Amino acid sequence: MPQYKAPLRDMKFLMNDVFDYPRHYAGLSSGENATPDIVEAILNECGRFCEEELSPLYQVGDEEGCKLENGEVTTPKGFKDAYNQYVMGGWQGLSAPEEFGGQGLPASMGLLKQEMMGTANWSFAMYPGLSLGAMNTIFLHGSDEQKQTYMVPLTEGRWGGTMCLTEPQCGTDLGQVKTKAEPQKDGTYKLTGTKIFISSGDHDLTENIVHIVLARLPGAPKGTRGISLFIVPKFLPTADGGVGERNGVNCGSLEKKMGIKASATCVMNFDDATGFLIGPENEGLECMFTFMNTARIGTAIQGVGPAELSYQWALEYAKDRRSMRALSGKKEPDQVADSLIHHADVRRMLLTQKAIAEGGRAMLYYAAKTADHMVEAHTAHDDEAAQKHDDKLGFLTPILKGFLTELGNEAANLGMQVFGGHGYIREHGMEQIARDTRIATLYEGTTGIQALDLLGRKVLLMTQGGAVREFTLKVANFARKHLTNSTLRPMAVELLKLTAQWNLLTVRVMLAARKDRDVVSAAAYDFLMYSGYVSMAYMWLRQAAVATDKLEKGGEESEAFYQTKISTAEFYYERLLPRAQSHATSMLSPTRNLMQIEADNLAFTG
Repeated sequence: MPQYKAPLRDMKFLMNDVFDYPRHYAGLSSGENATPDIVEAILNECGRFCEEELSPLYQVGDEEGCKLENGEVTTPKGFKDAYNQYVMGGWQGLSAPEEFGGQGLPASMGLLKQEMMGTANWSFAMYPGLSLGAMNTIFLHGSDEQKQTYMVPLTEGRWGGTMCLTEPQCGTDLGQVKTKAEPQKDGTYKLTGTKIFISSGDHDLTENIVHIVLARLPGAPKGTRGISLFIVPKFLPTADGGVGERNGVNCGSLEKKMGIKASATCVMNFDDATGFLIGPENEGLECMFTFMNTARIGTAIQGVGPAELSYQWALEYAKDRRSMRALSGKKEPDQVADSLIHHADVRRMLLTQKAIAEGGRAMLYYAAKTADHMVEAHTAHDDEAAQKHDDKLGFLTPILKGFLTELGNEAANLGMQVFGGHGYIREHGMEQIARDTRIATLYEGTTGIQALDLLGRKVLLMTQGGAVREFTLKVANFARKHLTNSTLRPMAVELLKLTAQWNLLTVRVMLAARKDRDVVSAAAYDFLMYSGYVSMAYMWLRQAAVATDKLEKGGEESEAFYQTKISTAEFYYERLLPRAQSHATSMLSPTRNLMQIEADNLAFTG
């Protein structure tokens, strides 16, 4: 099976040339130490760690999976050693505050790290990734005592963390949460209930696991307004910060899953488990979702990651595997057949993967700059600035999460297709990528939920179309700057048309929804996908514009690198972007064709 290679050239092109991260970091208080030299050293070392330590464990972890014996979960062979190296390297605290032992670097540095780790071995990356959610929640909403107790061991990576939301009777609809929290005389709480689908719920990588749990207090209001948030550690901390007695929380079973089998997805049982209230009573959801936008950016990596990994392996196979002759004539006459790379349909699949991976990466890096500003504002307790940046990120995140994970699945399946029958065989690793990425469109909210969040909440309810107008104005202004360049003009003209259409579609859906409420749900998926294709078109024009400039004035990369960027952008605009029009047509289709069949008549059996 091929090994992962960190796409450092593309990452540095985006950071240094397209989005000017050096100037961005220079303007952040947390960016003082994020100098170009230090950033490059971190990227190179993280790339080495992912290539040499995590990638070799990818297939091994899938084959062995996690095991539950005597109430304890063990991870696959090699995971614990790799995690220890991860901790020794200080990777968990890369973007954590220095006061708790972190390195205090911008939040986007953690995202870059997570991208490489997630691409090399997503199952492994989920363990420290879940801890970040717990760290963010405690940092923002915990008491000083809670921060002192939990932040240091979490930042060091000695302790892990989880986010416990879902229960057997509810997934996205958290208003149905039933887990109970009974107040105790000493100020603690006793939690009883069951949580399911808990990633990293139990494992052998850390000495303790800190669960962030949603539960209801006695007499709490019904629905989401009556949910509180609690810290429930696997082992109760001692006064000196060590690990004390075992708490009443355990793993009841491991989910038998389609993919990411090396990631422990647990059913967690809380039996009078001691918990500590975090944040105000009945405001658990508000606390839990403070950093949900950054969490969804993290999940969007699982769209970019499998596209990148599947592309790398499919490209290598297409260069080596020989089959038939190219229709335009022999390309390798001294060989028994031409390589797959010479067949136009194989090129279509490879370039689709490439366009998704590199376009999606650009979308992530674009949003990560806004996340940096949001975190900076939160740290400075500037609520107004934090809300402003959170609103901007809130518009982008459902597009990133929903659109990129849908395309990540497509890219993973295209990789299998390039391999032909060998793609279906486990030893080549391609079917594992497809299985592993399938979950990405489901967790942190399904694509349909992301679409409703985008269209229903962010666009229609909260801004009455203002979010689209604000973003498209920025895109249109950029496109206008490149109308006079002969290379960029066709793409710039098309992008200008799409920004106008995006606004028109928003208005038409808004007006239709006044007469038929089902319009929002019926149009949401197509609206999200349309938004994604146009957003990625913006990213490809930005990359092509920089590449064009570098070809004229010179840059650090080769001419072939820059020309390939332009050619990939042209492929995207001519082959993939036309898909947006089918989504435009579908989103305006009447709800009648969805709802007119009675539920009992959808199937006729026996």
